[in-house]
Amino acid sequence: MNLARLRNILIGSAGNLVEWYDFYAYSSLSIYFATVFFPKADYTAQLLSAAAIFAVGFLMRPIGAWLMGVYGDRHGRKAGLTLSVALMAGGSLLIAVAPTYATAGLLAPAILLVARLMQGLSVGGEYGASATYLSEMASRAHRGFWSSFQYVTLVGGQLLSLAVLLLLQSRLSEAELTAWGWRIPFAIGTLLALLVYWLRRHLEETASFQGLHPDREKSSIAALWRDHRREVLLVAAITAGGSCSFYAYTTYLQKFLVNTAHLDKPAATEVMTVALFLFMLLQPAFGWLADRVGRKPLLLLFGIGGMLASVPVFGALAGVRSPGEALPLVMIPLVLTAAYTSISAVVKAELFPAGLRTLGVALPYAIGNALFGGTAEYVALWFKQAGREGGFAWYVTALLAVATIAFLLLPETRRTSRIAED
Repeated sequence: MNLARLRNILIGSAGNLVEWYDFYAYSSLSIYFATVFFPKADYTAQLLSAAAIFAVGFLMRPIGAWLMGVYGDRHGRKAGLTLSVALMAGGSLLIAVAPTYATAGLLAPAILLVARLMQGLSVGGEYGASATYLSEMASRAHRGFWSSFQYVTLVGGQLLSLAVLLLLQSRLSEAELTAWGWRIPFAIGTLLALLVYWLRRHLEETASFQGLHPDREKSSIAALWRDHRREVLLVAAITAGGSCSFYAYTTYLQKFLVNTAHLDKPAATEVMTVALFLFMLLQPAFGWLADRVGRKPLLLLFGIGGMLASVPVFGALAGVRSPGEALPLVMIPLVLTAAYTSISAVVKAELFPAGLRTLGVALPYAIGNALFGGTAEYVALWFKQAGREGGFAWYVTALLAVATIAFLLLPETRRTSRIAED
């Protein structure tokens, strides 16, 4: 791989890290600001309100995927990546300066909602743009490995948000974090997003986009559905199980360890920080493996293994009493999930032609993610509030069964890739 290609992949990945740091800071900090924006007596109800706005951000992702997917197919991958990070900077800034319920009443959660809508639009466009950019920039022989860096940086962004939280927890009291300390990560995210905006303006365009005929049919939902209906449905089904599992095990488990296993907040944060770091390191290893054995074996490992593991893992985690007991159990589903996340970008990108690729990757992914990924935490908390917490594990298992059927119907994209070799 030449240095210019490597540079573009690394800069594209760095932007992805900042996008997801900003997006996940909301979830990791909500254990503190939930009481500031939603003053109710029951802590689970407060988390439920914060999770609802988290889910609303996901509902904007299909709109962002549509708008910026079309934009990226028509104007270039670089243009789409630049626009998405600009939106993220605006959303993070708005959260950083948002008033509390005590000072602004209902206006406070309304401002929080607007900021999450902006971030949802941004991430809706980011996934398709970055998945397409990294897949098109990589050579065929190493496409699985290099595209895995989308989730290296995605998890890295989540990990960075947790690391910032750990630092704040070590320097500030819980009262200080609840009163004002939770704003600091969003201010940091705003500055990082502005830096990445500048870096992305200097990215090179991919050869796949540059090779498109100027008189080609323009990217649109109608063209995508007319010509690639089967691929759209497969991506949506894959995403339903993949995204639900990802958010269940990387986002919700922090709250599960506090709210159900009754670990203290710093201990739960430490467990998830170590687990996510190990999960991040697994991405390129599985991506490398997919370049040698194919995509489908890894996808089936995730689907079948996840169905077998979800219920017993949640049951065992409910009874842990220390971080040392929790970490090995958390890693079981994360190892299985890494077999999916490491290659999810390249599998989807390899299904679509260049003229529709950004939209084809982004839109069905965003729909599946909005319905089953962004709502995972809300569904889990709903089961807990209803007194049937164990039902969430069966819910995850059912969605993994849907994804596994889609994996069986999927072609082996390592052989049938529609990404042209440059």
